[in-house]
Formats: sequence, structure tokens, C-alpha cells
Amino acid sequence: MSFPPRTLADVFRTGLEAGRGRVRMQYPTPKGYQSLSAEEIESRVHRAASALVAKGLKPGDRIALISYNRPEWAIVDYAAHLAGLVTVPLYSTSTAEQAEFILADSGSKLAFVENDEQAAKVGPGRETVNFATTFESFLASGNQPPPAFEADPASLATIIYTSGTTGVPKGVMLSHRNLVSDIAAVLDIVTFTPEDVSLSFLPVSHAFQRLVDYAIFSRGAVIAYAESVDTVARNLLEVRPSILCAVPRFYEKVHDRVTKSIDEMSPRRRGLARWALGVGAEEMGFRMASRPVPLGVKVRLAIANFLVLRKIRAKTGGRIRLLVSGGAPLARETNSFFNALGFTLIEGYGLTETAPVITLNRPGAARMGTVGQAIEGVDVKIAPEDGEILVRGPIVMMGYYNREAETKEAIPDGWFRTGDIGEIDGEGYLKITDRKKDLLKTSGGKYIAPAPIEGRIRQHPYVANVLMLGDRRKYASVLIVPDFAVLERDFPGLDRKALTTHAPVLAKLQEHLDAVNATLASWETVKRFALLEDDFTIQSGELTPTMKVRRKIVEEKRRAVIDKMYG
Repeated sequence: MSFPPRTLADVFRTGLEAGRGRVRMQYPTPKGYQSLSAEEIESRVHRAASALVAKGLKPGDRIALISYNRPEWAIVDYAAHLAGLVTVPLYSTSTAEQAEFILADSGSKLAFVENDEQAAKVGPGRETVNFATTFESFLASGNQPPPAFEADPASLATIIYTSGTTGVPKGVMLSHRNLVSDIAAVLDIVTFTPEDVSLSFLPVSHAFQRLVDYAIFSRGAVIAYAESVDTVARNLLEVRPSILCAVPRFYEKVHDRVTKSIDEMSPRRRGLARWALGVGAEEMGFRMASRPVPLGVKVRLAIANFLVLRKIRAKTGGRIRLLVSGGAPLARETNSFFNALGFTLIEGYGLTETAPVITLNRPGAARMGTVGQAIEGVDVKIAPEDGEILVRGPIVMMGYYNREAETKEAIPDGWFRTGDIGEIDGEGYLKITDRKKDLLKTSGGKYIAPAPIEGRIRQHPYVANVLMLGDRRKYASVLIVPDFAVLERDFPGLDRKALTTHAPVLAKLQEHLDAVNATLASWETVKRFALLEDDFTIQSGELTPTMKVRRKIVEEKRRAVIDKMYG
């Protein structure tokens, strides 16, 4: 491998040397984006490490971070690794109850918080440092040289609590070796340079964004922090990134938004936009198959770019050279859309327990519909008895903190059980077909994989979200969250409640479900559906912080609607 660091402290030092004398971080303020140089970051990290030691913290002690993405988060994280401490990140969307559990379970001795709202979650009896009010005074207490501590690569670096779709969060223990080996393998596939700018907007407490930020920093590139997940569209234009990494739901929302804006154009402009996307898709077909693009297609593409495609790309800042999707399989239609626009989009796959990247498509050799091939040093195989994806290698976690039995269940024989179902083709490309624990078993004993069916249903412009049901039931049904912005445009004057029972809306959706059902086995077909007046949210507990649906909680909260479908 071409990446020499052995610990996350080494990653920090390598990143400093790769980009000295340059801007390395950008962050939003009321006056616009401000910058931090490599030297400013180095000074702050060293002072923070000294301040942590001055507080009496010893190697192996835990410190918590409850904050959205910002430079202070990274500064404390790197400082902790210089001092041999273990970081425990929490989502800023965590409830007070969740924070209390994680802080107690991890034994965190100090909590760094974003603001007073996050500080309130810590509760009494545990010291906090508030990024908004007391961080500078904390740094000022670090007036000694940084600690000369060298961690064992096999030692614990961080505990990341998985939000989980059911049950109590579990603390995933990741070592320095887990994370650094994953960074190294990703950098062997994807090239980052000091000229690159990456917009960091997925919560950095999420293993995916954290790994990306480590990799970007290690290569001397710039990390630009988004103001929030709700301001990404504006931040894209402000920082004009060249690299963007996100989960499928983000790309699907952008795809839906652009498609709907095209649908609302005048007939002439709508026809032109669809023609341009068609040309982009034609060129993409040759490119994906590694075949020469005919001259006629090149000429049409140049016209399509000039008239339409470049204007759509400009809404992302106009400089993006690479899009990465990870966390779950991306719908083929969405992947095709971005590639047809002229972007290079590659899919990967992983879990928190694998630090997180397991597989990744290679730029120039991506296979649509797959999440790529295993990264270097990692073995992937399919369990013959049930199709579960199994993983072995240096990226596999040390185990679940204080949960020996669950660790043995997840890694009984050196192979980590991912809980996902998949297939591997002859060239090693992995395809995710479903989530093992989300398989629905009807009362007739038939299994249904809901994810691909939900994906097809979600393609209708009236559908914002969907959840398939049918476990231990006699037939399958779906809960549909309508896209009310579209419905209110097509049926003005009706409120949400009226729209969910409006006959023309129901008829259109039934027509769509009939078309989907025509492609399914008889036991998979959707027999009933119901429209909801509100979407699943993190606040309601129906979504995890990584936007996965908690099926059990949805079924509990929507019991009356579900029972009516089966009444």
C-alpha cells in the first residue's frame, strides 16, 4: 500500500505535511465561509491535546463529542488520538435519553458539545466543553507541548454507537488498525489531491463521513463543513466542492427534485431537457461498457452539454469531479441519472462494524447495479445457507463494547455477519439484494425482500417514501408517504388529509402499484395500501440518524392504519 500511517495520530501528521502553507478547512459563519490553514489547525490540535492531559485524562479514557460537523470536532478528535484517548461520537439529533445511555455505557469522562442545546443532553455530574462558549478557554489551558504518546495500532481508537433499527444502541469498538487500513485501501482506489475540496455534510459521527474526512485531510485537500444538512444546496454554490460523498437518500432526493422541475417546464423546454438527458444516457452506455463513443454521439453530447446538462451541473458548484454513494444500494435509475448528467458516480458498501468500507466500485471500471469489489486485504463471501454477506479482514471491528455474547454472535468464526443479503458475480462485484432482518415472511411461509419493491414504488412522482409490510400476515401491503408538494400542485385547494383520500390520487397510485405487481411473484404483490399525512422522522423515532426506517417502531406508531388495511 502507498499509505504509511499506522495510527490516526499518524494520519493527522501525514495530512499536515501534505498541505502545509495551504487552507485545509473551511467553515460557515454569519459573514460567510472562513478558513483555517494547516498551521492553525496544528496549533489548535496540539493545544487541545495538552489541555486534555492537563485535565488528568489518561490513555484509554473516553471523551464524547455531541455536535454537527465543524472544525472543532476534528480538532478534538485528532487531539484525543495524540493523547491516546478514545472518542465517542454522538449524533447532534440524539435525544437526551440516548445521550445519557451512551455517555454512561461508554464511561465518557468529558463531553464536548456544540451549543447549550447539546449541553442540556449531558445532564449534571459530567464536565462539558461548549464549542460555542468555552472552547477557546479550553484551548488556552493547553500551554504545554503536545503529549509524546504513540498508540498501539491494535488499540481502541473510537466507540461508535450504532443507532440500530431495533433495540438498544451497541458500541462498535474500532481500533486504529481498523480505520487506517480502511483509509489506505480507499486511497488505493480513489485519488484525492491538495486541489480537491470536499463538502462534509453527512454527520461526522457517521462512520462513512468520518472516514472520508480522514482520507481527504491525509492527502492535503480541503474539508469544507456544511452549515447543516438543510443548507447543502446553498453551501454547494458557496464552496464549489470537487468531491461529494453521500448516502443514497440524498442522491434520490436530488434526482426527484430535478425530474420534477423538468416536468414543470414548458413543453418545448421539457422536450429539450429530456432529449439532453437521453443523449447523456446514450454516451454513458458506451462509457460504462468501455466502448469508443461514436462521433455522432459526441457531437450531440456537446450540444446537450451546452444547452442543458452543464446548467444542471452548475447547481452543484460546477466543479464536482467525483460523487461517491455509500451506506445502502443506490437505485439504478438514480445512478443512471447522475452519470447521464456527466458526473462520475461510484457506489460502495460498508457498515460501522467494518470501519466502514467493504467494497467500492473503481472509477472507470464501475458496474452499475453493484456496490463494487472488495477493497484490498478484505475477503467477502456469501453464506450458502441464506445468502448473507460475510466479511473478513483488518477492517472488522474489535467487537461490541461490553457485549461479549453479541460480539460472538456477529463474529462466530472470524467472519463478520453483515445482516445483508447479496450476490457476487464472476468478477467479484457485489450486489446487495436485501437486508436479512428486514425479510418479510408471510403467514403462508413465503419470504419477501421489501427493499427492491419499495424502490420501484418510490419511483412514482406522487411517492416520497414507502414502507412494505406483510411479516406474519396473509399478504403484503404498503404505507405510502405522498410527495405533498407535487399533489398540492396537481390538486390545488386540498389539504393533506383530503389528499390522502382523494379518489384521483388513489387511482393514480393503484395504477402504479398494478404495474409494479405485474413484475412480482404472486406472494410478493401489494394487495392494499394506505397514505400517511406525515413522513417518518428522526424526531418521531421512526428513522435512525442515518435515515434508515425503524420498521418495528413504524408498525407500533401506525398500528391503527395498518390494522385497517388488514381488517
